[in-house]
Amino acid sequence: MSLNDSLADTNRKAKAVSEKFFNTTYDYYKLKIFQQLTASFGIVFKTIFIGSMLMIGLTFIAIAAAFLIGKALGNYTHGFLIVGGVFILLSLIAFMLRKHMSNFIVKTLSEKFFN
Repeated sequence: MSLNDSLADTNRKAKAVSEKFFNTTYDYYKLKIFQQLTASFGIVFKTIFIGSMLMIGLTFIAIAAAFLIGKALGNYTHGFLIVGGVFILLSLIAFMLRKHMSNFIVKTLSEKFFN
C-alpha cells in the first residue's frame, strides 16, 4: 500500500467519522429544540389556562364581595368602590414588586429550560 493510498484511506475514515458526528449532533440538537419548545409551550398553555380560570373565579368572588359589602353598608356603590380600591392597592403593590417577580420568573424558567 502506498503512502497516497494510506492517506486516502485515512481521509475517507475521517470523513465518515466527521459525517457521523455531524449527523448525530444535528439529530441531538433537533430533539433538544423540540423538547425545549414543547416544554415552553406547555408552560405557557398551563399558565394561560390556570390564569384564566383563576381570573374567572376571582371576578365572581370580587362581585360577591362587593355586593356583600354594599349590603352591609346599605349602598351597593360603596361596596363596589371598596372592592375596586382593594384591587387598585394590590395592583400598586404588584407594580412596586415587578422586578422581584421578573427575577423569579426568569429563575424559574431558566431552571426548566437549561435542565
